[in-house]
Amino acid sequence: MTMRTGHIGLNVTDLDRSLAFYRDVLDFVVVGEGKEEGRRYAFLGDGETLVLTLWEQAADAYDPGRSGLHHLAFEVDSIERVTAYEQALRRRGVDFAHDGVVAHREGAASGGIFFHDPDGIRLEISAPSGADGAPAPHASAPTCGFF
Repeated sequence: MTMRTGHIGLNVTDLDRSLAFYRDVLDFVVVGEGKEEGRRYAFLGDGETLVLTLWEQAADAYDPGRSGLHHLAFEVDSIERVTAYEQALRRRGVDFAHDGVVAHREGAASGGIFFHDPDGIRLEISAPSGADGAPAPHASAPTCGFF
């Protein structure tokens, strides 16, 4: 068996604010919540599978200049779903790295949106096809590497 990613754990500064974002905007289901040693946490998924754990233990927002997580990417089945998420995120005033759907590379059919969660963590929602003709912010380098 090839190793694959299990769930992702993120440190957040305000669990309630992050839950509202990941649950209400990105459609994750809360699988469980708890508190241990003064730290609150929440398990999020699709109702059956754990995908993301939020830990309220960060004192400061995400720092993209430090080693660690570069970005977290979610994949959906269609570019229409990507644009639906984009609209929901824009209604909430979310900070985007690029304007609208962009291709993963110049000429690629795959692409998506790149944005930041309430703590500044870099996120991506993409689809494997449907982004044909969308601009690529960086001609020869992967879009996800530079935001």
